[in-house]
Amino acid sequence: MPAVFESIELKGVCKSFGPVSANRDIDLGIRAGEVLALLGTNGAGKTTLVNMLYGLYSPDAGEILVNGRLVEMRSPKDALALGIGMVHQHFMLVSKHTAAENVALGLDGTRFWRPEAHAAQRMAEFSDRYGLRVDPGKPVWQLSAGEQQRLEIVKALLKGAELLILDEPTSVLTDQEAEELFAIVRRMASEGKAIILITHKLEEALAVSSAVAVMREGRLVGRMSSKDTDRGALAGLMTGESAILEASRSAASLGALVVEARGLTVMGDMGLPAVNGLSFQVRAGELFGIAGVSGNGQKELAQALTGLRPITAGQLMLSGESAAGLSVSRLRSMGVRHIPEERIRYGIVPGMSVSENAVLTRQGAPLLSLLDRAEAAGFARSLIAEYGIKTSSEDVPASRMSGGNIQKLILGREIEGRPSLIVAAHPTYGLDIAAAELVRDRLLRKRSEGCAVVLISEDLEEVLRLSDRVAVMFSGRFMAVMDNRGLERRRLMLLMAGSKA
Repeated sequence: MPAVFESIELKGVCKSFGPVSANRDIDLGIRAGEVLALLGTNGAGKTTLVNMLYGLYSPDAGEILVNGRLVEMRSPKDALALGIGMVHQHFMLVSKHTAAENVALGLDGTRFWRPEAHAAQRMAEFSDRYGLRVDPGKPVWQLSAGEQQRLEIVKALLKGAELLILDEPTSVLTDQEAEELFAIVRRMASEGKAIILITHKLEEALAVSSAVAVMREGRLVGRMSSKDTDRGALAGLMTGESAILEASRSAASLGALVVEARGLTVMGDMGLPAVNGLSFQVRAGELFGIAGVSGNGQKELAQALTGLRPITAGQLMLSGESAAGLSVSRLRSMGVRHIPEERIRYGIVPGMSVSENAVLTRQGAPLLSLLDRAEAAGFARSLIAEYGIKTSSEDVPASRMSGGNIQKLILGREIEGRPSLIVAAHPTYGLDIAAAELVRDRLLRKRSEGCAVVLISEDLEEVLRLSDRVAVMFSGRFMAVMDNRGLERRRLMLLMAGSKA
């Protein structure tokens, strides 16, 4: 680790994967005490760039300099030795271990006997200094998303990070947790640490950063002071367009009852009720928004509605027909579609090609669709064109695409045709501004075509913009179900915290 961290600089950095150029001639620097927001659409090359800074990839060309000295990073161990740490979008924690045990696993100098006690002592130092409050004795699976993120930051700081890379740090946080994170980032910057913040949320980029860098199609297209730019200018740099059309909700035209739940109870992974006696209705042509802090039963509800999780008690009716206990394929034949929260686990088969994933859920003769390469390839190409999916070919494995492009593939596949019900769980999670608006626009189009849409999201702006009615879920129940007329963000936040005030 440098005795005193001053700066890191990239000069002419390039990186390609086969014929795909991910980064081209990148010149970018950051100094101690600076918060740099790194923006760009999905597939712009942001993650590849920071992965080179963290030693996960090696540049094909160009130089990386720390404090003006040329360095070579062959692994994250080399990066950590230089004072570079990273908190990934998907946390790298062992869920069954306690917070202190997770810290002890990667902490140099941890003693052999009761290492978690030594780790807990070190954690307390950073908790007091930066406000990184985490109970060292709690298992990770019991920690909220905000607590898990604070734990990841503690791990990086304990390893000596002077430059901290945060990849989409607020994507799984509530508004309050995000504000707490911003306060921590500002405190670290005031003490001379440098922070690179990868985000798709332009408002938070401008609120917390001192400088903004924008990437598009693998190139750096702009770097400016945060105080000298605005949301519109950044969106234009990211997309190459002067304006982005925002999805707009028209007046609802309600039809027949599509979803009716009565006393619905669904068990969670720990054997306890995650959804507890829930009753609600959703009509054709209605978008029903469900807000709430992650972990209050939303995931289990979405899985119950789509056949992925059994219903323990109560009734679920779809278009007047009992749906409790029906298989995924049977529900799909009834018009149920699912945009899952865990897109890699439930949305695609990573090792299969883009075209194979495009026809993976086709009803009728899915095996024949998979075997008919020409049909599958043609359908995949139509989705690629319609939804602006970035991929070198429909024949490459889906795992080679960015998360945002995978999400657009899933969206296009799921809303194709005339579904009766779409269950969309966090559909814009991790998407750039243009891709997020495309997803919202398509969901509203399906609503206007008479489809019932259940939207589960922690993005309150999204819920308020799209929903005809809003339910707030807390501890497996609905705190309230409200018409979306004059609803205020603050009221939703109180309900999400379990308060009816």
